Order: sequence, then structure tokens, then C-alpha cells
Amino acid sequence: MADKLPPLSLYIHTPWCVRKCPYCDFNSHEPGTHGFTPRDLPEAAYLDALLQDLDNDLVLAAGREIQTIFIGGGTPSLLSPAFYDSLLKAINARLPFANGIEITLEANPGTTEQERFIGYRKAGINRLSLGIQSFQPDQLHALGRIHNGDEAVTAVTQARQAGFSNINIDLMHGLPGQTPQLAMDDINQALALAPEHLSWYQLTLEPNTAFHSHPPALPEEEALWDIQDKGHQLLEQAGFKRYEISAYASDNHQSRHNLNYWQFGDYLGIGAGAHGKLSYIDENGQWRIERRWKTRQPDAYLKRTGDLRGFIAGKQLINADELPLEFAMNALRLTDGVALDTWGANTGQAPAMLLARLQSAEKKGLLMQMPEKLRASPQGLLFLNELLASISND
Repeated sequence: MADKLPPLSLYIHTPWCVRKCPYCDFNSHEPGTHGFTPRDLPEAAYLDALLQDLDNDLVLAAGREIQTIFIGGGTPSLLSPAFYDSLLKAINARLPFANGIEITLEANPGTTEQERFIGYRKAGINRLSLGIQSFQPDQLHALGRIHNGDEAVTAVTQARQAGFSNINIDLMHGLPGQTPQLAMDDINQALALAPEHLSWYQLTLEPNTAFHSHPPALPEEEALWDIQDKGHQLLEQAGFKRYEISAYASDNHQSRHNLNYWQFGDYLGIGAGAHGKLSYIDENGQWRIERRWKTRQPDAYLKRTGDLRGFIAGKQLINADELPLEFAMNALRLTDGVALDTWGANTGQAPAMLLARLQSAEKKGLLMQMPEKLRASPQGLLFLNELLASISND
């Protein structure tokens, strides 16, 4: 097992959105459903709650240096620059920030303007992730997005003018009514804006979403394969390297925060519904890895402020026999794969035992075994669940 603590990140969840998108299974809530309007979000109360939440978690993380911060949602850009300025200063008073820390804010076109971007940058946020999803009017309408293509372009332009030199664009494909040509048009429009990073996700119909209850007509499987193949080629030709199933980056602009997830690093999670993973040595000198998750509903979360029970909704230790699958679920998402000695250090499982379990996956072409390294094949990245089943069942 690892003999030292892994890098530590911090995830901050902001649970409010102007409108709940029909495909979204994240913990997001329209403000009006919980007594607030977008213009009247409880910033002061939420700031107090977040800091108390963090203070409670410091029992297991005191003194550790934060490498990255990611502020996700929901729609974090509904909250003001002053909120984030106060929040980040208060966090840094509790935990040291690494030199060159990456601090990412998710923002949606239609919820920002020039002054907000300037304020976010002044608050210390140095990476922006823009939830554009598509530039096409029909697809944006089908997805329930509140912005149009022109507003998406304006958001990127304004972010640049505000001083952001590290921007991610989120795009989706396999959308209702989307042809391969429309999907390529989206990628080309995104590339014209010269982002440093592009996340390109396939739409999936997740449980507990409007799309799952009332599925829209999606592209046929043959069209999806065409979109994926052409899109991958287009991005690679533009100088973007695929480093994870859905993530492409120009030189040295990978998401360091997400890499920490995928490399099985630690992360604190604060905010309504946030999840965290922490490694520590218990009172008996035993190495432990614990997952914990916080109260999900925003109003219930806020009511926990000052409550001796704290904000934790649940927690669970990862058992030794669960570690191989837990580690693989993250590490095998990366196109570079994982070194066998890293596997052993993080799971306690001898590489020889792992390789024996993965013979069937290798025979199916899902896995590529290289000297001292293991990685998913291009087919294995597409069928990752089948590859993971080999680890859990063989």
C-alpha cells in the first residue's frame, strides 16, 4: 500500500441552477423550488455553511496542502465574485495553497457578463470551464439550455478579455436531432474560440432525469460511431491530445483537478451533496481510505449550520478487497493507463495477480499490456464497464 498521503484537492458544490436541464443527474436545484430566486441566493448563509463544513473535515486533513480547487454545480456563476473572494481567502486561512494552484469555476453562458468574469479572476480563480454543450439552436433547445450560440461565443470572448488564459469548453454529442455534420460543426466552432481544453461527452440517459422518463429520439448507433470517429480525428488534427475518455487538451493544459481524481488522489468535498475521498492513518496505525458525502438538499444543508451532527449524510471505508476495482474505475479512464508498480502501491494487489485476472479482457481486445504498464485499448475506453467487469469478476 501507499506509504505517503496522495495529493489533496478540494471540490466545492454550488447546487443552484436557473433551470434544471432534462439530461442532468447532478445535484442541481432551481432556486424557486427551495424558496430562493436567482437574484436572491443565500450567499452569506451558504458561505458560513461551507466553511463550517470544511472545518469539520479538517480533522482528517489539517495542514495538508491543496493542489487544486474545483467549484462545480449546479451553476457556480450564479454566485457573485465577492462570494468567491471571501470563500477562497477563508479556505486559504485554514489550509495552505500549493504554488501554482489550479482553481476552476464552472460557468454557464447566460449567467455571466464581463464584470463577473473580471471579478472571478480577481478573486483568484484562474481556470474557467464553460458549459456550452452545443452551438446549434435546435440542440440547445432540446437540451433545455438557457443560452444560444451567440451568447456562448460572447462568454468565451469576455472571459479572455477578463484575463482567463486557461479555458475549458464542455460539448456534448449524440444529441437529439444531431447529425455527424452538426456534431463536427460544434467542434469546429469550439476550436475557432481556441480553448486550452475541450471536454467532449456523449449524452447518456441517466436515471432520475426527465430524459430517462421521456427519452428523446437519439442518433442511431452507426451515426454515433461516425460522430465519435470523426470528432476524435478532428480534435487530434487540431493539436488536442485525448488523455481521458472524454477529455482533450492542448500542451500542458490537462485538468489537474480531474487528473487527481483519476490518479486516485484525495479530495475534500464541501457543499450540498458534495463527495470526498480521504486517506489517513487511524488511531491504531492502520492506513484507511474513506469516502464521505454531504447532505444533498440545499435547504436541509443550510439548516445543518451550527448543528452538532455536521453536514455528513454518510461515509464508508473502502475495504482492501474493493481497492482494485475502485482504483481501476479511475486509472483506466486515462489513455496513458497505469504503471504496474503504481497499481500495486495503491491497491496492495500484486501485479501478477492483476494480470491473471485480466486475461479475458486482453483476449477481447479491451486491454493493452505494455512493459511495466497497463492501459485500456481504444475499444476498452469505449466499453470501460466491460473491462472493469473483468477486474471484479474474473
